[in-house]
Amino acid sequence: MTHDAGHDRSGWGGALTPGPSPALVVIDVVRAYFDDGGVFQLPSTAALDAAAELLAAARTAGVPVVHTAVRYAPDGADGGVFFRKVAGLAAFAGEGPIDPDGPGGFRPETAPLPGELVITKQMPSAFFGTSLAGTLTARGVDTVVLCGVSTSGCVRASAVDAMSHGFIPVVVADACGDRSPTIHEANLADLAAKYAEVVDTVTAVAYLSAR
Repeated sequence: MTHDAGHDRSGWGGALTPGPSPALVVIDVVRAYFDDGGVFQLPSTAALDAAAELLAAARTAGVPVVHTAVRYAPDGADGGVFFRKVAGLAAFAGEGPIDPDGPGGFRPETAPLPGELVITKQMPSAFFGTSLAGTLTARGVDTVVLCGVSTSGCVRASAVDAMSHGFIPVVVADACGDRSPTIHEANLADLAAKYAEVVDTVTAVAYLSAR
């Protein structure tokens, strides 16, 4: 990512070196974003295809994989202000387990395998109110590779919280998606300036495969 001259004066845009013990976190790659007619349908499925590449590389290399999904009580009582702000989140509310064919169900291209951790969350960050930070720490993880949706929402929030918990965040640009290219690119640029390393899928696959 490129930065303006002001970054040179302020120190924004410094580089982080990913560590030797990564985990892949696949954020909310569910039907609501990628199925035709989904409540949050994105303009492209490119992020889905790239996320599938990352998953394959992580699984082959034995890198820990974590998936996240969103689930609310039927009345959204556990969704707080976020649930009240974004009307479409009602698609993730209901009784019982997530319907695999419903809006919150995983797409088959990136569905969890047996033994892969699934984190159910109510807020944008994969870390907020979940066991994720403790689980990664217990496994000796030092770097979190992030993909999924949306770039400006749950990916960004998770990257900031990963950094706050002491993990090096690596955001895979083309394996993330948002409702417009402008929003996607603006958030990637800001993440690269302040919080994370931003790379492409080719670079991330090479990194994961070398573990």
